[in-house]
Amino acid sequence: LLLCRRFERRATEWTPGMEGKYVARGQFTGECIAVLTSGGDAQGMNAAVRAVVRMGIYCGCRVFFIREGYQGLVDGGNNIQEASWADVSGILQLGGTKIGSARCMDFRERCGRLKAAENLVKNQITNLVVIGGDGSLTGKISAENAKQFHRLNVVGLVGSIDNDFCGTDMTIGADSALHRIIEATDAISTTAHSHQRCFILEVMGRHCGYLALVASMACEADWVFIPEMPPADDWREKLCHKLRMNREHGQRVNIIMVAEGAIDRGCNPITCELVKNLIVSELQLDTRITVLGHVQRGGSPSAFDRILGSRMGAEAVLALMDADRDPNLPSCVISLDGNQAVRVPLVKCVERTRQVAEAMKACDFDRAVELRGA
Repeated sequence: LLLCRRFERRATEWTPGMEGKYVARGQFTGECIAVLTSGGDAQGMNAAVRAVVRMGIYCGCRVFFIREGYQGLVDGGNNIQEASWADVSGILQLGGTKIGSARCMDFRERCGRLKAAENLVKNQITNLVVIGGDGSLTGKISAENAKQFHRLNVVGLVGSIDNDFCGTDMTIGADSALHRIIEATDAISTTAHSHQRCFILEVMGRHCGYLALVASMACEADWVFIPEMPPADDWREKLCHKLRMNREHGQRVNIIMVAEGAIDRGCNPITCELVKNLIVSELQLDTRITVLGHVQRGGSPSAFDRILGSRMGAEAVLALMDADRDPNLPSCVISLDGNQAVRVPLVKCVERTRQVAEAMKACDFDRAVELRGA
């Protein structure tokens, strides 16, 4: 069910992007755009950064890197640097983020946000692309600057390997992470077959089971545990019965996928160690645990993520320029709907994602699945 992640969006909830339409060179000369990456890195972020820089320059804008995420925005100085066309050469195929990402406790406080706003104003930046997170900047500036640079346009691009943000079919990095999981699982399956072992793989997804679910289908796993759809109370008996039957029919290897945030109906954690102890005690199978960890975030982005990041980055620049011409347009997230790049109001996406978290916390799993879009 969770494969159908798209939630039903009426035509009034999103605005079509500019893909396929002619964009004149230099039509936004004099505008300033900044780009930053925040939160956990994801493969494809560099593709998005590259697209923002080059589309911005093509349109006549000055484009700035903000290094080290929101911390760089607060600290200012050399963390805010103007980008050239050549600065983003050779990064399309690289994982991680060229401009860095860091946790920023200062930005949670008003004084930190004031510093960030001041640094934006100093560089005459009125347009901001945030890759990997959302947020807004407010600050107190001089009357003269307030008149000239009175508003900040913000566009978000969702960079997350978990594919856990409501409002888009796919987030930047999710496809690459899925490839990492499948590659690792295929490799493990060969040695597991040799020794007739059972392997339990922990994959990322503290609040979203997308990676575990899709990987389990692609790798022919025997069982999967995900946060949004906890198993029935008798899952122990059913799991053991399933594995026993498979072995009796000649299967030499068992693969079990566990999302790191997997829980039961009582919201109690289902850990790899718990599952292993059950299998060993009930079935006496040689059982091993493999935690894939940050290997899921590493490596080169897939072709899909390179193209997705490029599409989203280019569309973000055009969305910012539209917002600059029409002050009534809300901050938006560039999303993927079907195979179309669209603009979805940031507030709606954040609110729906927050509702999923609340439903999970309340153990209202049917509601969580509904909100996810299944």
